[in-house]
Amino acid sequence: MKKLSVLVSLVTEDNDFQREQAASAQAAALKLGADVTITYAGNDAVLQTQQILSFIQSPDQRPDAILAEPVGTGMVQIAKAAVDAGIAWGIINTDVDYIRPLRQNASVPIFAVVSDNEEIGKIQGQQIAAFLGKQGCVLHIEGPSIRDVCKARTRGMLLTKPSAINVKTLRGDWTQNSGYHAVKSWLSLSTSRQLRIGMIVSQNDDMAMGVRRAFEELVNLAERDAWLQLPITGCDGVPRSGQEWVRQRRLSATVISPPLIAGAMQLLATALQTGAQPPERTLVAPSSFPPVEKLLKAHFHALGAS
Repeated sequence: MKKLSVLVSLVTEDNDFQREQAASAQAAALKLGADVTITYAGNDAVLQTQQILSFIQSPDQRPDAILAEPVGTGMVQIAKAAVDAGIAWGIINTDVDYIRPLRQNASVPIFAVVSDNEEIGKIQGQQIAAFLGKQGCVLHIEGPSIRDVCKARTRGMLLTKPSAINVKTLRGDWTQNSGYHAVKSWLSLSTSRQLRIGMIVSQNDDMAMGVRRAFEELVNLAERDAWLQLPITGCDGVPRSGQEWVRQRRLSATVISPPLIAGAMQLLATALQTGAQPPERTLVAPSSFPPVEKLLKAHFHALGAS
């Protein structure tokens, strides 16, 4: 019997969550007895399209299924090309509106597996309240504007943060270097000292660590120490990076967003075995690390001590 072959298309290799996605894909492939090929698009939507199309159009390389986390939009034309070629299609961590119509006459599985990104944002809003109370100003490091992931996380954060807390947003591209350069450029502006920032909230752990590196390089030691004393939080919560950085107190908190690829591969294998379509959209729940309740207790303890 022919082994199931799966192409996994990821955003960038310069990101711990993406590398964890790749590791989970390899572990799932081993468990399922499947072959997996992993490509990284280097945060380039055009390159990602070209990479996937090269597999679709090559009889020798054509996989049985493609699991893709888009750099930009949901790649509807690529999805159609894959399905027309008899390739199963799973979209990862991006909400799209084409799954249902594409499934109507399809002979292959078509589905989405998505982190609950609005809930991630809501948890970040709760973390803001735990660290700052009802008032203050947050420096918010957001991912690429084209991604619905970023918009959903921001929307959730704005829903749960205390209303009197102001938000100043900078933008990165999920990598440590992007967080570093965004904040380094911002620190060169006089307005960066006027906002009285009380906390840094990043939409992923890598950008948060890039922010920390920018603070660590400040020449003025008093200024450097003042920035480094502020809470810095992220998201993804990979055990060996985000969670470990919290344990090392290099980050104050993170949001655990479990890898999605392993679950997507299991859905795919089951669908191919049974001949039934998987659920159109599977939502994966996040959690705060440490729990928000623990952060609140620590905050009130610190207030009492002062």
